[in-house]
Parts: sequence; C-alpha cells; structure tokens
Amino acid sequence: MALNLRQKQTECIIRMLNLNQPVNPAGTANEEVYKILIYDRFCQNILSPLIHVKDLRKHGVTLYFLIDKDRKPVHDVPAVYFVQPSHSNIQRIVADASRSLYDSFHLNFSSSIPRPLLEDLASGTLNSDSIHRISKVHDQYLEFVTLEDNLFSLSQKSTYVQLNDPSAGDKEIEDIIERVVGGLFCVLATLALVPIIRCPRGGPAELVASALDQKLRDHLLSKNNLFSEGGSFVSSFQRPVLCIFDRNFELSAGLQHDFRYRPLVHDILGLKLNRLSVPGEKGGMKSYELDSSDPFWMANGSLEFPEVAVEIETQLNKYKKDVDEVNRRTGGTAGTEFDGTDLIGNTKHLMNAVNSLPELTDRKQVIDKHTNIATVLLGEIKERSLDSYAKKENDMMVRGSIDRNELLSVLKGKGTKADKLRFAIMYIISSETINPSEAEAVEAALRESDVDTSAFQYVKKIKSLNVSLASANSASRSNIVDWAEKIYGQSISAVTAGVKNLLSSDRQLALTRTVEALMEGKPNPEIDSYLVFDPRAPKSGSGTSSSHLKGPFKEAIVFMIGGGNYVEYGSLQELAQRQQPVKYVIYGTTEILTGSEFVEQLALLGQKMGLGSTVATSSATN
Repeated sequence: MALNLRQKQTECIIRMLNLNQPVNPAGTANEEVYKILIYDRFCQNILSPLIHVKDLRKHGVTLYFLIDKDRKPVHDVPAVYFVQPSHSNIQRIVADASRSLYDSFHLNFSSSIPRPLLEDLASGTLNSDSIHRISKVHDQYLEFVTLEDNLFSLSQKSTYVQLNDPSAGDKEIEDIIERVVGGLFCVLATLALVPIIRCPRGGPAELVASALDQKLRDHLLSKNNLFSEGGSFVSSFQRPVLCIFDRNFELSAGLQHDFRYRPLVHDILGLKLNRLSVPGEKGGMKSYELDSSDPFWMANGSLEFPEVAVEIETQLNKYKKDVDEVNRRTGGTAGTEFDGTDLIGNTKHLMNAVNSLPELTDRKQVIDKHTNIATVLLGEIKERSLDSYAKKENDMMVRGSIDRNELLSVLKGKGTKADKLRFAIMYIISSETINPSEAEAVEAALRESDVDTSAFQYVKKIKSLNVSLASANSASRSNIVDWAEKIYGQSISAVTAGVKNLLSSDRQLALTRTVEALMEGKPNPEIDSYLVFDPRAPKSGSGTSSSHLKGPFKEAIVFMIGGGNYVEYGSLQELAQRQQPVKYVIYGTTEILTGSEFVEQLALLGQKMGLGSTVATSSATN
C-alpha cells in the first residue's frame, strides 16, 4: 500500500465535517446537515491546503469563522469546532456555549486534549448550565499541515534556534522535544502505522526518536489504541522506516541556492501553504495556488528552470494547435482565442468542440499562470545572478574549495544581502580547512555590503569548535567545547564534516544517500552506528535490536528537526522514483524554511552568542 498522507488527512477532516459520522463512497454523509465551522489560526492552516470553500459547501458547511472573532448567535444549527487544545480556546468555547450561540457543539481538538483542560471545559459548561449543548468531544490527531501527498510540516516555528540556543535549559529542550514528538505521533496515528525508527546517535534526533518510541509503546498498551495494523510479527517489509535527522546533519541543504522550479518558487517567491502572490501583467498582485490540482506543477516541479521555460512554450504551442484544430473542424477562424463564440458551421463536430471547451480553458489558465510565475522568476534570476550562485555553490561543495578572487567577486557582485550571506556560509561549510585571512576577507566584503555577519560568524565558530573537538583529548577540553558537545552531541561533527558528507560528486544530498542506505538495510559504515527503535518489540538495550529490523523497506518517512526545504523534498522524491520497484518516501519537518529564513535563525543564534555586527537581524535579508 502506497503511503498517501494527504489523502488520509483529508478523509479524517471530511469525517469531522460530517459530525464524525461515516461517509459514503461519494465522500458525503448519508444525511445532509447544515452546520457552522469554527477554527483557530493553526487549524485554518491545516485545512487551507486540503479543503476549498466549494468542498465546505459540499459537506454542508454554510458559514465558517475564526474562534477569536465576535460572532452572532445562529440558532437550530450545530457548530463544528476544530481547534488546538489550549487554555484560551477552552475559555472561548465555554463562553460560546454559555451564550447559547449554537444549537449543539461538536468539539474536535487537533491533538489529544490534556486532562486539566478537559476538566476546565466540563466545570465551565456545568457552571454556566450549558453542558447539554456539548454533543461530542474528539481528539483528532491532525496537528500537522500536509502540503502534498508526501510532504508535511508540523508548523512549529524557530525550532532550530530553540534547540541550539546556548542559554536553553533542560526543561525548555524537553518541552520542544515533547512538541515535536506530539506532532509526529499525530502523523503516525493518521497513517495508522507503527514504524521502525532509525536515527544518528546524539543530538535532538536521538532525543525525539527515544521519546517517540516510548510514547508509542505507552499508547500500544491501551485497549483502544489508534493503530489497527496486525500484531508485533509484521515483517519489516510491510512496515515503514521512520528516519529522524536534525538540521545540523546537513546544514548546507538549508542554505544553498537551487535552480529547480519547485525550490526556486519557494525560495524566491515565498510559497506558503501552496499559495503565492506575484505581480500581474496589468499591475496589481495575482494570487495562485500550486498543488496537486495543477498538472503542470506536479509534472515539472523538479525540473531545472530553463527546462520549465521550454515546457511552458511547448504546452502553449500544443494548446494553440488544439484550438486551431477545433476551429477548423467547426468552421471557425484559425489562430483566434478559443472562447466558445466561434462554434458555427459543421454541426457534426459541434458537440465534441463544446465538450472540449472546459478542458482547453483550464489548460490555458494553467499556461498563463506558469508563464506569469516564470516571468517574475526570470526577472529575479537576472537581477540577482541566481544561476551563478547555484552553480558556484554546487562547484564549491563538490571541490571543497573556491578560488579566492572568484569568491570575493561574487560577494561584491549582484544579489541581495541574504544571497551573499548564504554564499559566504556555504563557503565556510564546504571548505575542508578555513584559511583565516580568506575568512577575514569574506567578512570584510560582507560588511562592505552592509550585511550582518552574525550568522557567518556563528557557523565559523561551530566549525572551529569541531576542529577543537577532533584534536583535543578528554582532559584538555575547554568549557566551550564541552558546551558544544552537550548541545550538539554527536551531530556537531556532521555540521562541519568535509565534502564527502555534504555532497557527493553526483550532487546527491547526504540526507538522500543516508535514507537510501537505511531503506536498503545492507551493512554500510555510514549508518552502522545508527540507533534502531521498534515500539512493537519488547524493550531491550537503548537503540539496539535484531537485524531483521534493519530492512529492506519499501516505504520511508523522513523527518528533519529544525527546518526543512523543497530541495531535500525533491531529492527524496527522485530517490523514490528511481528505485525498482518504485518506493515511497514521505518527507516532513518542523517547519519549511527558505534559505533567507534559515539564515535569520543562524543570525539570531550568533547574536545570542555575542557574535557578529550590531546591525539588526532583519537587515540580513533585505
């Protein structure tokens, strides 16, 4: 069975919109009930990529509101609430019930509601004599945002900063880990799968893997557990592997400029929740959706930008040819736009032409949309020399060095402050050894362009700490090195590993190569030290278990703690497609970040460590 997270989550939401009643094969309830939908901001983001307004109407939702807006009473109508289990939301629900805003309340929480909040809800509605209005309370386990069939985000902001903050205490770290584990648990509950868990030793990845393993074990002991699959003897081939990493495993993928269509659109135009706005041809902004309903986006998202431009041209020519063909058959004029008014003449073909009109119109809209997006992208590419950044960064990663003059000419040339800062950090990451005078020249060039250097200095510091870690023996380690090891565990070495661990000559990301090895399950020195957790097996020593749990696997869920991106997503999808037979890989992350957004988080960490210039963080991305 192919994993399809988007489909599973959509099914759960449709069931919820139909008052948690079973739905028929057409996807609607047997008895139509008109209702009102109330959600908070977070749950609005969950719904937004999956359910459109027309879908809400189909499921009997006539009105929909944010929970914190003032609302008027609507009598004799049930209300479906879809909100996070928070103190403020519970207070608002109690207030709504006490004012009898709606006939009945169907409460759906995005994750499991803690007992104290449930007691607050019960006592609040009892005291206001409105408990009879609460029809049902459901834990939906839907606290994640699915953007494509195989792509999800927990929408947990700034996790990278919080986990790497030198001033963070154990309690703060535990809270963040607990939040990440809660989100991953929701994903697994929605898929109804208990995976084998693999992760590198040390750092946030091991903390999350270990806590998730325990949470799944505890849940499987309960009678009404959410995982309906067979007993503990299901072979590893039927179960997916969940591979957990943290951003420090491969810092470069969060920063590099990529020249493929999907990453470009995200990085340059700020694709959020599958939507973006670009300047229209006639002025003003045009808003577009880019999701599975757009065949061009799905087919060409992984192509390099020049190939996409050629494909748009090809599609346009094909469209014109098809229009001319319809006009020729119906006696119309060749070369005119197809608007349905020119259907005269040959009645034999009239019906076919009428039937093809909606399809041709849809095709033209998709072509116009991508022509507009590509035009805006091209303008940015030329203005900022983005093709040059992408090529030079890739060369740097493959060679492990760059000519000094070439390096400085890029930093003094075209591009935004964020482009230059990202390039400078890529230079630090890709260099086997750092030449102090060269690094100083890079910093001076950044300051000349008025760029805040705290992110650059932060990565440089981590790199030098790593060198100290490698050379110092346990007796002579300084406090700062001990601190670094405490924060990063094993993963600090991966932050700054040489070229081999960052990008092999075939441009395959280290993440993709590691996931491929984990799915193959063959002995491999790169992953032999990885921990294995099986929540269904009797508990043994930490992270060790029998060899049958090491694969092979045909399905994987890859999760990146601290921010992911479309570069990694695209690379993993290519990996899945080229396998024989085809495998399935879902990619998820705490949040999806553009290169500039990730640089801002690195800058914040630099400032927390007292590094860099005193320019405000935001100036780094102007």
